[in-house]
Amino acid sequence: MPLVECVPNVSEGRRTGVIDALARVIPAPGVHLLDQSSDPSHNRTVYTFVGEPEPLREAVLRLFELAIAQIDLRSHTGVHPRVGAVDVVPFVPLGHTTMADCVELARSTAELVAQRYSLPVYLYEEAAVHEHRRNLAEIRRGGFEGLSERMREREWRPDFGQPSPHPTAGVTAIGARPILIAYNVNLASNRLDVAKRIAKTIRASSGGLIGVKAMGVPLEHRGIVQVSMNLIDYHQTSMTQAFDAVEREALVNGISVLESEIVGLVPADALPPDPITRLKLSSADAERTLESRGVSR
Repeated sequence: MPLVECVPNVSEGRRTGVIDALARVIPAPGVHLLDQSSDPSHNRTVYTFVGEPEPLREAVLRLFELAIAQIDLRSHTGVHPRVGAVDVVPFVPLGHTTMADCVELARSTAELVAQRYSLPVYLYEEAAVHEHRRNLAEIRRGGFEGLSERMREREWRPDFGQPSPHPTAGVTAIGARPILIAYNVNLASNRLDVAKRIAKTIRASSGGLIGVKAMGVPLEHRGIVQVSMNLIDYHQTSMTQAFDAVEREALVNGISVLESEIVGLVPADALPPDPITRLKLSSADAERTLESRGVSR
């Protein structure tokens, strides 16, 4: 059977009742919830589930229905950029599933989301039909608060749905992409200027590490700062290389690395032999692999 991974990012990381309710609507015959990762400072939850395309699409639609009912972005705050209650929904091919299969799934799901929930949808990454929307960061530019004005521009009319944001749920981005690693390094400091400077130094757009997106953010609930990263291709830039780059830049500023953490799941071959010691991961994070959840790639 074709197998697809889906990793929706939902703009809720504080209300445990809502987070758990969203998790409960995902599992169904043919769909398995593998992981959920929440952070109150980001005010965001990432759900990881796998399944066959048709039941997976239905799970995504159930997630949208409940999220739209429970999340109001007009009162939402968090350090992570966002434009939607369900901010982004990537489909990732596993096994013998092709990227073309995921592109088709992303586009058909996007059309249904727009029709059922009156929610504007942008297609991104491999599913994009406009090159300037391929990069998710471009879609998020200006955040939820800037959507109304931005969507008046012809080049930012959505791929599906009305050319104005949903009043409480904003818009969403749905796409297809290869496996991505969401990886954070926490610093033993509250110096946001240092975290931002490190992020700028190491990210690819500034001439840093290949395929790395990074931002420096405060974790106010812990009184520390974080370098939050997406590793687009872990074969080109590994978790170890990303960790070392952050640690090196932090030490220049007299700051040590407190720990690192994985958001969602990663392929087992992305981890070094001793991830707990080498990456300062918790024992639980060291087990956050697709393979440990029974997924064969």
